Amino acid sequence: MARALRRGSSLTILSCLLLAQPALHHTLIAQTKSAPPAAQEQEPPEEDPDLKPKEYAFNPLEAQRNITAGNFYYKKGNTRAGQRRYLEATKWDPTSQEALLRLAEADEKLHDIPGARDAYTKYLTLDPPAKDAEIVKKKLEKLPQPHKKK
Repeated sequence: MARALRRGSSLTILSCLLLAQPALHHTLIAQTKSAPPAAQEQEPPEEDPDLKPKEYAFNPLEAQRNITAGNFYYKKGNTRAGQRRYLEATKWDPTSQEALLRLAEADEKLHDIPGARDAYTKYLTLDPPAKDAEIVKKKLEKLPQPHKKK
């Protein structure tokens, strides 16, 4: 018993007390059995930060960082990774014209026509008199029209 006390853990101290007084052991067991189960009204918060849904707030610095990384991937030939970074940049800064234009170009290269059309139209709505608006309008006209369901 003295050895367990020297270890200092609460479990060993509790076990020593229970060995010394058996009546205390029965009292503790009766209390744990009679205690009502904890109500599960709400789910506990997610502990793994990777599984939490990402919350985006306006952050142009983070958007620029993602654009830079997207440019790197795009130039290396990894268009899909570049597209993901451009999409991430538009979530951090929805008014970023550079991110929208590069996202549209990446979507077009990956044959994601609805995504490219959406990014081009958002780009044009942000700044209609842009210096490359005519080029973007021509690219938008060249994209195939979506099929209408009958």
